[in-house]
Amino acid sequence: MTVAGQYGVVARLGTTQTLAWASTYYLPALLAAPLATELGLPITQVFAAFTLALVVSALVGPRAGRALDDWGGRNVLSATSGLFATGLAALGMVHTEWQMWAAWALIGVGMGSGLYDAAFAAVVRLYPVNARTAITGITLVAGFASTVGWPLTAWWIESLGWRGTCFAWAGLHLLLGLPLHLSLPKAARESTSPVPQAVLESPAPQASPAAPRWMMGGLASVFAITWFTSTAMAAHLPMLLQMQGLTASAALGIAMLVGPAQVMARVLEFGLLRHVHPLHSARLAAAAHPLGVLAMAVFGPAATWLFVSLHGAGNGVLTIAKGTLPLVVFGPAGYGERQGWLMAPARFAQAAAPALFGMAIAHWGGAALWLTAGLGLATVFILQGMAARWQH
Repeated sequence: MTVAGQYGVVARLGTTQTLAWASTYYLPALLAAPLATELGLPITQVFAAFTLALVVSALVGPRAGRALDDWGGRNVLSATSGLFATGLAALGMVHTEWQMWAAWALIGVGMGSGLYDAAFAAVVRLYPVNARTAITGITLVAGFASTVGWPLTAWWIESLGWRGTCFAWAGLHLLLGLPLHLSLPKAARESTSPVPQAVLESPAPQASPAAPRWMMGGLASVFAITWFTSTAMAAHLPMLLQMQGLTASAALGIAMLVGPAQVMARVLEFGLLRHVHPLHSARLAAAAHPLGVLAMAVFGPAATWLFVSLHGAGNGVLTIAKGTLPLVVFGPAGYGERQGWLMAPARFAQAAAPALFGMAIAHWGGAALWLTAGLGLATVFILQGMAARWQH
């Protein structure tokens, strides 16, 4: 396929990923309060139902990945558009608590088969040689999901109500997401050959025969830790910044730097870091959050913007690493199913992160950031060990 054709696929998947993330992962932040009020439920029940969606997505991931390997991204992602639309429409029609839980569980099936892992598997099937560039491009576009999603959700809630908002997102999946997925090219037969050096766009040593099994656990641990930290920050960052002495408005303003920092880091990955082995760029990214915590500990509230920027930049590159590292280490054969298993612990960690880190904040206050800093350092050491095994 031509370069222009590949860019077209990346643009389509980047658009549908923006739609998928905005209408699911970023939806409860604004939808939970009006939904809970109308149903007469504590808002914690709505977030608990969203946690169920994340757990369901973890359970669905491996089987969805196998389906992507067998049938290709066009078929699976098109079906996922229907799942998202059905789940969101069902959420817009709930009148009881159990109906809300059922709707979120259905949305969770869509999340397990239609978010980044599925898009990454789709481009690996289509472009095993240039998958790293395609994965980076998708995350670059979809990095604006919260920037687009939150204002649009807020506008719809104001003008259509929370039920109309659910229906509007469902309609977009059918009117925009489904046609874009159906327009994807058919995947070629799955490759069983090793990943060519062109995937890395830089020379790379060969893995030792014993490395893959050990690296499977290492990658699963890295992804679980990084998703825990990412989700914990997404849920609690403004409050944590207020604990550093900022006003509520200042904390919110600085917290919004996460999105631009993610996108800028992905631009860097697309440019300069495309010639760096993913293990090396992942180590740099994993060190960013701990360095930000250290800067804030040394310089106080004046360094909060630096902490947020480093956290966002590291998270932006690590999102790409979740797609490229398994490809580089294990090759394209069985990528979708393997990705499902690798990311299952990460999805469970993601589901538990808001509650567990909230407990840490309750006990330690702002010092809870040392927990995520320690986890970040552990990630650096795991990646360092993987790099050493890769080289020997």
